[in-house]
Amino acid sequence: MGSRAIFLDRDGVLVVPEFRDGRSFAPKSLADFRIYDGAAGAARRLKDAGYKLIVVTNQPDVGNGLVEKSTIEEMHRQLLENVPVDAIEVCYHKQSDNCDCRKPRPGMLKRAAERLQIDCHRSIMVGDRASDVEAGRAAGCRTVFVDLKYRETRPERPDYVVTSFEEAADVILAMG
Repeated sequence: MGSRAIFLDRDGVLVVPEFRDGRSFAPKSLADFRIYDGAAGAARRLKDAGYKLIVVTNQPDVGNGLVEKSTIEEMHRQLLENVPVDAIEVCYHKQSDNCDCRKPRPGMLKRAAERLQIDCHRSIMVGDRASDVEAGRAAGCRTVFVDLKYRETRPERPDYVVTSFEEAADVILAMG
């Protein structure tokens, strides 16, 4: 039996996204990259409970030529330095590339699970978009939707709905 893990979307869960017209966008510069105040503490509580923490993030701005890959890598270095996550999986493809890693497909989750001996059926996907919930469900995980009230399609039937990663940690820890 593999380990339990929490798969975490990056922007909107751990990192403050940019909001425009009721929609969420990944920060494009290091100057705009900010980790939510409570993210490290919530992550530490989950780690202390025995979960591995894996960030799974779509970063199509790289594939679309809007952000340098080195900028995203520096953001992730800062994230690893400040939040106790075990690994970061990234899809740099454009939306039109039809890859198997871009959420809502479960490729990033499945690859991380294989590499880190994670049992997806004992794991949870936490995200702020329908694509996160769909990817988690496709990988066999339970799902927690962080509802930031975006003007976009809401996920169908997430297992839990919360308003922050801190609240998600509370819900997950209450599951036992």
